[in-house]
Amino acid sequence: MTGVGAGTQVEGADDSAEVSGPRNALLVVHTGREATRKVASQAARRLGEAGFALRLLTDEYATAEGLFDDLPEDLRPRTVDADSDAALGMEIVLVLGGDGTLLRAAELARHARVPMLGVNLGRVGFLAEADTDDLEAVLEAVVGRTYRVEERMTVDVVAHQNGTELGRTWALNEAIVEKMNWARLLDVVLEVDARPVSEFACDGVLVATPTGSTAYAFSAGGPVVWPEVQAMLLVPSNAHALFARPLVVSPESTVALEVSNRGDAGVLVCDGRRTIELPPGSRVEVVRGRNPVLLARLRVQPFTDRLVRKFGLPVQGWRGRRR
Repeated sequence: MTGVGAGTQVEGADDSAEVSGPRNALLVVHTGREATRKVASQAARRLGEAGFALRLLTDEYATAEGLFDDLPEDLRPRTVDADSDAALGMEIVLVLGGDGTLLRAAELARHARVPMLGVNLGRVGFLAEADTDDLEAVLEAVVGRTYRVEERMTVDVVAHQNGTELGRTWALNEAIVEKMNWARLLDVVLEVDARPVSEFACDGVLVATPTGSTAYAFSAGGPVVWPEVQAMLLVPSNAHALFARPLVVSPESTVALEVSNRGDAGVLVCDGRRTIELPPGSRVEVVRGRNPVLLARLRVQPFTDRLVRKFGLPVQGWRGRRR
């Protein structure tokens, strides 16, 4: 599961705005499903006929035999490598797949400061704005630029050992320090704003954003945090300790997780995609990210409604005021 809801609006839609000049879009597609490939072809045709020059990641095209063969040559996307430049110059990144596909697209869109718009073709699809049935409305919104853009908080992460940097990365959902040896627990010291909080043995500790509060952090027992609440969540996973409750700290805090030099090695995992090995004695520092992720929204919808719909929460007995 991956969390998402309302956020900070950074750009308004103007239904009457005229679009001029070249238009470009990047398609990020989960090509492992036949249904997804059909949707991708439909989207490429509609956007191509509206004047968009499209890009598709090379590795996605290589794994989808016959993709876009039904399109005229001039409407077929141009393939590009999935590197930091893939989304540069794009107007929007259109994501067709599940939350994992959208997290992959976030790596590209964040670097280019380009909004993403997701069509859910997976299971829960918390990050996606629409489902397959809404595809036509999604494409009309992209062509007419009638969507809003929201900022989503990220975290920046750096790992050290004895003064030597092991690596640095970022996360939209969560940064996790977890054990590598699944037969043993990982000894971790938790620190907030240069002050120790607790030490315990655990499977791992998550530092999550509000967007990620309905993802792994939720499964590990953390609270759901409304996306407009700027904060970081600290959620121990299966800790062997009397005090190992989830904590919510200021977005301006610096969180540090130290892997004990008396125990086993660990690993840093961000959004399930980027990893850094952590030898004993390593230290991971997490702060609010400098660059947010931009999400395109088609409609104004309270996060409460999205939460109820995605989790299938029972609300039949509610007798409050109707909108």
